[in-house]
Amino acid sequence: MNQPSNDLILGILLTTIMELFSQLFFLIITLVAIGWFAKKLMGIRSTILLGKPFDAYDQPMRRWKNVLLLALGQKKMFRKPLVAFMHLIVYVGFIVINIELLEIIADGILGTHRVFEKPLGAYYPFLINSFEILAVLVLAACIIFLVRRNILKIKRFLSQDLNGWPRSDANYILIVEIILMTLFLTMNATEVNTSFIVSSHLKTYFTSSFSYDQLNLIEHTAWWIHIIGIYAFMNYLPYSKHLHIILAFPNAYYAPLEPKGTMHNMTSIQNEVLYAMQPELAPSNAVAPDSFGAKEATDLTWKNLMDAYSCTECGRCSMACPANATGKLLSPRKIMMSTRDRMESIAKNITQNKQFIPDGKTLLHDYITVEELRACTTCNACVEECPVSISPMDIILELRRSLIMEESNAPSEWNSMFSNIENNFAPWKFSPDDRDAWTKQD
Repeated sequence: MNQPSNDLILGILLTTIMELFSQLFFLIITLVAIGWFAKKLMGIRSTILLGKPFDAYDQPMRRWKNVLLLALGQKKMFRKPLVAFMHLIVYVGFIVINIELLEIIADGILGTHRVFEKPLGAYYPFLINSFEILAVLVLAACIIFLVRRNILKIKRFLSQDLNGWPRSDANYILIVEIILMTLFLTMNATEVNTSFIVSSHLKTYFTSSFSYDQLNLIEHTAWWIHIIGIYAFMNYLPYSKHLHIILAFPNAYYAPLEPKGTMHNMTSIQNEVLYAMQPELAPSNAVAPDSFGAKEATDLTWKNLMDAYSCTECGRCSMACPANATGKLLSPRKIMMSTRDRMESIAKNITQNKQFIPDGKTLLHDYITVEELRACTTCNACVEECPVSISPMDIILELRRSLIMEESNAPSEWNSMFSNIENNFAPWKFSPDDRDAWTKQD
């Protein structure tokens, strides 16, 4: 009589131990995943702050408006409504669906099942049904994007800029999103006691093909793969172009508010011109700046570096670039990718050596060539096209300033013009006193 009772107690004890172990394991992987993610984000933040100061703290209301319209509302994307709508589905769908991640985490730590179902009452099925509809839309959009990238051969996705890892990166992300959405629907479809708007159509297949125990195993397996997949995706983001999912928001906030294409003159050079025109204003103790423009990535502002890390690699900037369209080497997308690659190299150098040890390379020449920089017409098309307020032109201008003012590296025609401006205050080679001679009648 006591034997069955002892077996029952032993079974309950083992079940309890397994549940506690499962909860502990879930808590550990959650903390590890969040810790790794936070550490990498802090590392990227430290890398970005290696750049020079940039003042972008004025007019907060206008800046928040940019965040709502550009980062959240994806305003610029809607110049091509169909693609923009699909992108919005993937973006909003993935974010909204992962609100359920809160329930998954709570269930995993507490050892419960659908912990929000009772508190939310009648609203709970509505939420899950909404999530399932979004999941199907995300699945469809991701499949279409995979076709566009790999079968339709759209020009901006065929560029050499994306050779190697960048091309694979985009495909990996789309495939992962498809897998995660499929797992989400599978979890709901294999749960016997629930029925939701999309998964209910799959439930018929599962219930007719598998036993109750098998359905339970499939549900738990899908649950674990789903949560581990999300944690893996989260920690993959900092290494991917999809980091823009996070950085698009601060990048839109700190975007310059003046008209696009505004060039920021160097104060020291402006003063030189002023003093040449009015020598009496020149201070006796004027100190020349240490350098002009940017030769290394750390000579750029932190906003330029944030631009590089926020780049979506969509290629819209390069497709709008007239220099690129006419076969020139310049690709604004490649400018941003090269800047990010250089900063990653610098960050790795600092991590290994506790400080930056010169490696014989610089952003200018080793990552971005003179030919690329010379091709830029400063037309601002790349800035106008970027959906997340990135300015490749700012980086190009700073590198060109270094080329010309630090290295005197310019075409002979430009050097003649520079010499004339310096000596005659005009691009033409004649005396300043004769500059207005053309206005005089014979």
